[in-house]
Amino acid sequence: MNAIAQDAARLLETAAEAARAAAGTVARAPTPVKNAALIAAAAALRVRSDALLAANAADLDAATGLTPAYRDRLTLTPARIDAMAQGLEDVAALPDPVGRVLAEWTRPNGLVIRRIAQPLGVIGMIFESRPNVTADAAALCLKSGNAVILRGGSESTRSAAAIHACLAEGLRAAGLPEAAVQVAATPDRAYVGAMLRASGLIDLIVPRGGKGLVTRVLEDARVPVLAHAEGLCHTYVHAAADPAMARSIVANAKMRRTGICGATETLLVDAAIAPDLLPLLVADLRALGCGFRADPRARAIVADLPAASEADFATEWLDAVLSVKVVNGLEDALAHIRRYGSEHTEAIITQDEAAARAFLDGLDSAVGMWNASTQFCDGGEFGFGAEIGIATGRLHARGPVGLEQLCTYRYKVLGTGQTRP
Repeated sequence: MNAIAQDAARLLETAAEAARAAAGTVARAPTPVKNAALIAAAAALRVRSDALLAANAADLDAATGLTPAYRDRLTLTPARIDAMAQGLEDVAALPDPVGRVLAEWTRPNGLVIRRIAQPLGVIGMIFESRPNVTADAAALCLKSGNAVILRGGSESTRSAAAIHACLAEGLRAAGLPEAAVQVAATPDRAYVGAMLRASGLIDLIVPRGGKGLVTRVLEDARVPVLAHAEGLCHTYVHAAADPAMARSIVANAKMRRTGICGATETLLVDAAIAPDLLPLLVADLRALGCGFRADPRARAIVADLPAASEADFATEWLDAVLSVKVVNGLEDALAHIRRYGSEHTEAIITQDEAAARAFLDGLDSAVGMWNASTQFCDGGEFGFGAEIGIATGRLHARGPVGLEQLCTYRYKVLGTGQTRP
């Protein structure tokens, strides 16, 4: 291990030990105390809005070579700062997940067994570009009784530090240890490696970013990981779709914000309605600045669509580009999704309830939607207040990760003097 890596390891160990001590305090903190910290932090975000915008402007000025979508993810605005603050207040208003009785039963011998929700412990959050993740992750970890160490992308260092100062103010106001929410002491990439090797110090790693980041975390981590793959989301316009609804949903699902993981990346249109509807969908999206990659059947209907390669259908664009394919009904759409999708979010647009249920039942993806934009795959929209990420794995949690997903459980067994024969 070189000197830089050694320094990063020492910094991480110091942070993790402080987080471990803080986690014990936060896990036992009464609900009103945790809520007070979140509300005070929200107030600080609003009061310090100008300072946050200045820090973010410095990050944007220093950043080079960013795509428009990436730059959008990095940008703070007064509305986004207010949304961060509102997210903290929304989390404060949610029921406390810690100590919930998840199940209870009585054995024939009279033993009462209860499964009780408890915090995971110390969470390491590794993310890219979006500075609001600092506030969202901190809020969810704090309310669920966990401590968190946040390592954002180097391009958002100033923004994350300014947001963290507001979170620390909230913790102090509520009498909770500031070490419950920490940001990485160095932007060096070696700190990420130290986090991934911190078995026994960090209980769970949550990566939130592009394919490169998630791949590195999954390959190198010695700590359990709650990860998501790419957000290669599909919207399928079924033969029984209402055309006006389809046009509205598709435009929103693709173009509301192109750089988020819930944005639709591939449009599937039923062959039965494609000749009439596809030209309208393309015209709507073009008017919003969208480009296309289309299969031969789609290009036979709209001749000037650029041709799609095989790789295009496996691409998460995170930009104003949409892959388009004409399919032969529901089973063909599902087969395409199984082949190319990332098990994130898929939507069907149809007035046929039986078709909708068959589509939703036929998916392996974490989230399936009927007559709604894929961009609703979001913790805030699900009523979680915020999210720490979207999980697409098969263990522990799937879809938006909120308070309940940041808890594990233990058992309490109540007896009346029983002994085992």
